[in-house]
Amino acid sequence: MKKTATTLADGRELIYYDLAEDVVRDAVDRRPLDAVVSSSEIRRDPLLGDAVAIASHRQGRTYHPPADECPLCPSRDGRLSEIPDDRYDAVVFENRFPSLAGDSGRCEVVCFTSDHDSSFADLTDDQAALVLAAWTDRTAALAELDQVAQVFCFENRGAEIGVTLGHPHGQIYGYPFVTPRTELMVRSAVAHRAETGRNLFEDVVARELADGDRVVLEGEHWVAFVPYAAHWPYEVHLYPRRRVADFRGLDDAARTEFPRMYLELLRRFDRIFGPDEPPTPYIAAWHQAPFRAPGREEFALHLELFTIRRTTGKLKFLAGSESGMGAFINDVPPESAAQRLREVAGK
Repeated sequence: MKKTATTLADGRELIYYDLAEDVVRDAVDRRPLDAVVSSSEIRRDPLLGDAVAIASHRQGRTYHPPADECPLCPSRDGRLSEIPDDRYDAVVFENRFPSLAGDSGRCEVVCFTSDHDSSFADLTDDQAALVLAAWTDRTAALAELDQVAQVFCFENRGAEIGVTLGHPHGQIYGYPFVTPRTELMVRSAVAHRAETGRNLFEDVVARELADGDRVVLEGEHWVAFVPYAAHWPYEVHLYPRRRVADFRGLDDAARTEFPRMYLELLRRFDRIFGPDEPPTPYIAAWHQAPFRAPGREEFALHLELFTIRRTTGKLKFLAGSESGMGAFINDVPPESAAQRLREVAGK
């Protein structure tokens, strides 16, 4: 992998990640951009104790542009975009409309490929490995920032999820706080260690492997399963067999096997509802340990991949119980979801 850092016309950082070592990146962003103005603010909810980012400037962000005006495609044929060069393998840049900025954290965009009409599932093994390398590199870089407490790499895919740009891409959030979901997991892991002397995440994986009914995919270094108490109709968790806190802890063997495992999961998601359904909308959420919080040593890097589509032509809406009380009701038994994900292997 070759890494080349540059700046955009408004001063934002952009980094190319290339498969070939001999690639030269010297294109200049020629757009007449004003400096980015962010009004991001973190407020604490006194009742729940969690944090809310207030980011009113995001109301003006780019919304469903036509393909020939996509800001994530390369700059070519006289059209200038967020990426100055006319080609790229993968690229990361600071979001022009960040939810978090300055002392309130950092938001970055990750473009998985320059091919506008593809998806992550269409990537080759080498391309997927390159994205993993980019996630790892950015996790390491953001870990050095005092204002970043936790790094979250994720992909929103599909208009049903709320995606406003169709180009295959994800995001990286550097939160200035430990997120509520992570705090809950850390709290549970610490309590489990005190009660049993064992690691909670390792016990969860061992339980799923021993049971077997919810296991979807097994490799030498990774395992994927539908969790026992899945919140979403189709939800899969992917863990490295050797527990690590974040991307930086993965060894070469796990990195080598990762593309095959992850791409197969994404391709199965697109087959769940049959060939006549549009691509499955999903969220791919990578959970990493917070950097400087108690309990980090008990955490486990893992992916939570889920879709809001519950059956053909129908979505799972977060209505009264879920949105009002945070209590999920799942219409699809986890064992049935796992069986379906096994059935669509390699079709």
